[in-house]
Amino acid sequence: MVNHVYGHLIQAGAPCSVRLDKLQALIPSLMSVIAREPVAVLQGESACFYLISPEILGRLVQGEVSGSQVQLFEREEALQGLAQPHTVQELSDELMAEELARVQRGAFSEASLHILRNRLDRHILPVLGSLTMEQVNRHAIARLVQRLSDEKVSATTMSQYMVIVRKLLKLAQTLRWLRDAPELPKVEIGHKPRSAFTVTQYSKLLRTAKRLIQQKTVAPALKVGGGARSRFWVSPRYRVMSQDMYWLLVFMVNSFVRPSDIKFLQHQHVEIVRGEHAYLRLSLPETKKHDRPIVSLQPAVRVYQDLLRQARQKFLAQPSDYVFLPEEKDRNHALAVFNFWLKWIMREAGLPLKDQHHQERTLYCLRHTAITFRLLYGQGIDMLTLARNARTSVDMIEKFYASTLTGEMNVGMLQSRRTQKKTPSREARG
Repeated sequence: MVNHVYGHLIQAGAPCSVRLDKLQALIPSLMSVIAREPVAVLQGESACFYLISPEILGRLVQGEVSGSQVQLFEREEALQGLAQPHTVQELSDELMAEELARVQRGAFSEASLHILRNRLDRHILPVLGSLTMEQVNRHAIARLVQRLSDEKVSATTMSQYMVIVRKLLKLAQTLRWLRDAPELPKVEIGHKPRSAFTVTQYSKLLRTAKRLIQQKTVAPALKVGGGARSRFWVSPRYRVMSQDMYWLLVFMVNSFVRPSDIKFLQHQHVEIVRGEHAYLRLSLPETKKHDRPIVSLQPAVRVYQDLLRQARQKFLAQPSDYVFLPEEKDRNHALAVFNFWLKWIMREAGLPLKDQHHQERTLYCLRHTAITFRLLYGQGIDMLTLARNARTSVDMIEKFYASTLTGEMNVGMLQSRRTQKKTPSREARG
């Protein structure tokens, strides 16, 4: 008799179902459903037993109702009414687990994972975390956008938050926790050109840096807003500028490196190449998914030779020793010192600390200057070669660097004419 009943249930296909680990919590909700139809209790993907009412059991035993006549719900619809609703907090845990697995596979950086965690905790979960998936609608998303607007985040940052929300919703659909995802607002991003120095400004930087170093000038212990500092934030020994700062100004504008590369650049990453051209081959650790070596311009070779000579005098020229400020083991502090020196030089040179777009000028401006100078003065250089060597993309070059160029900057090239090739004489053609 049991086999007879079980056969009818199997023949009927997948009935309304519930997971075994959720059964005890859902028993009160199941009673009305069991009165109408069988409920499969699942362990994994398989039904381990069925719950049916005495009335349906009797009718099945007597053969009055065939399995095909038992009215069954689709599994997804049944689970929607019976399963405990999942929250965005649970969904964020699932997302973090997936991204952690990607980090372990080398497909996602650990730094990006930390950024994801921070953004979830700072803004997304305080607004959406307690909501069930059905409650995540356009009104809920609008509240998140309003919170970000109140915090005055940039359009780029807001767009990055929307990318995380889109990831969450896509994962919810993959897990079948959500049927239809709400439409996300479009965030218009205005691309501000990267801040760079002009040739005149860069020359002033070099002259001012050289003067401050030669005169051994002591940095004034002043805040930006005025008034004396009660506690100077850099080590006292760095109140006198090191020769490393002048070398850094030349090196970065002739090597396209990022400030983070300078922080970790060691002698083992640098190779001097001599042939038709002299240059440095910089085999730096991977940055922003780029791992190709960087080729420097020739002035960077002379700077590195000076750095290497000084390092040997200090017995700090081992392959694992740092190239810039090698005696400073706290590399974050080393980078902070360089930024401090740069602002000091700009003030002494009478250069504004912000550009015409009101962006702060930092060490990154030296990288931007390197790329801009190549676009302006590099003879016949193509954007693909420049982008690959600078470990960026052609799209980034066009949006953030080439967009700053005007016709007047290259007026000579605009007014140039191609030299007309002479047609070979009949004798020369044979």
